Amino acid sequence: MSYVTIHGKARLLAPSLLVAALVACSGKEETTPAPVTPAAAPAAAPAPAVSAKVQSMDTEQLRDSASAALRENRMYAPAGDNAMEYYLALRDKLPDDAAVKSALTDLQPYTLIAAEQSLAREDFAEAQRLVALIEKVDAGAPALPRLKQGITSGMQVAVKRTQEETDKVKREAETRAKQLVEQQRLAQQQAAEASAAQQLAARQEAARQEAARAESARQEAERQAAARREAEQRTATPAPTAPKPAAAALRAVSTPAPRYPADALRSGTSGEVLVEISVGTDGSVTDARVLRSNPPRVFDREALNAVRRWKFEPIASPTTTRRTLAFTPNQ
Repeated sequence: MSYVTIHGKARLLAPSLLVAALVACSGKEETTPAPVTPAAAPAAAPAPAVSAKVQSMDTEQLRDSASAALRENRMYAPAGDNAMEYYLALRDKLPDDAAVKSALTDLQPYTLIAAEQSLAREDFAEAQRLVALIEKVDAGAPALPRLKQGITSGMQVAVKRTQEETDKVKREAETRAKQLVEQQRLAQQQAAEASAAQQLAARQEAARQEAARAESARQEAERQAAARREAEQRTATPAPTAPKPAAAALRAVSTPAPRYPADALRSGTSGEVLVEISVGTDGSVTDARVLRSNPPRVFDREALNAVRRWKFEPIASPTTTRRTLAFTPNQ
């Protein structure tokens, strides 16, 4: 198939709708061209529009490759193997070939639309490559300033968005790290408080048990002491009935009642205390001790205080007797 035939088919493939879209875009560019900001241009220099491999091919190879690319609809891609590059290389070698120029004019709208699509999907590398092809075909193409500005602006927006996303991820990571540290601190604090509470409870329980043991030991010691005193008294008295005449001979002059302990009165506790008192010849109480009390130690002090104030009529000789003092609330 001849080059002229292939070129004619390529011209028939250009849809009128795409050409109309190109014309509309070009018209807008001519009316309000967008300025290119040199400071915002990408730092890396764009690659050559035509690859070195394509440039090294001879004219016959370029014609055959261009025809094959058109048949396979490789009008502007992939890079290094498309009709645009082959025709641009042919134009460099045959600058006066009208058919080559016409083919490039027919392919340019497709390349322009592809560049717009690459820009829309933010494929800036591909957009730059296609813009380079368009610029090599026609450096004064009206759409070039808009496309270049679109690439520059799009890259800036993409970089800014990437930076914002990076900053957002960083902030979220820092927030999560702070939350994790705070959670660990709270967990450690709670664990320390729980441990301290357990230790305190253990110490309180040990103290309670120790106090209970000490109280039990004291009560047992008092019981044993009372038993020993009672046993000594029985041993020291020759006749069990000897104190009875003395006790019967005692005539009370004054026996004030004991004061009711406030705590026992509030709690409604009742009880009794068995006391042993020694009475002198003048009728006063010279000694007194508790032999038994129920409940223990609740009424002991008041019972002893009361009997020590008792008075009896004078007697011939000192004597010892026992008295039971009853404590009943509200009486």
